[in-house]
Amino acid sequence: MVSHKFAVGQVVDFDRKLLPSLRSSGPYEVTRVLPAEDARSQTYRIKSKAEPFERSAKEYEIVAVQSAQSAAGDLADAFGATPGAHRAR
Repeated sequence: MVSHKFAVGQVVDFDRKLLPSLRSSGPYEVTRVLPAEDARSQTYRIKSKAEPFERSAKEYEIVAVQSAQSAAGDLADAFGATPGAHRAR
């Protein structure tokens, strides 16, 4: 069974480390996980609100996008605080 790095509904964008492209900037939402020929060729259908069509993207071409709220929570966890909470000195 082939495992999937991304799930339907997850927000992703094209990896900026790869070749620059003329694609519209994301974010994109994963709409479908297509059947894989092998583990290295997992393909997804992704959709941007800025475009009227879906795109196909290989797993190595896309990266997960964190929401601002999720990123703030991760940062707070790293420093042992809760988002929006202030420490008394």
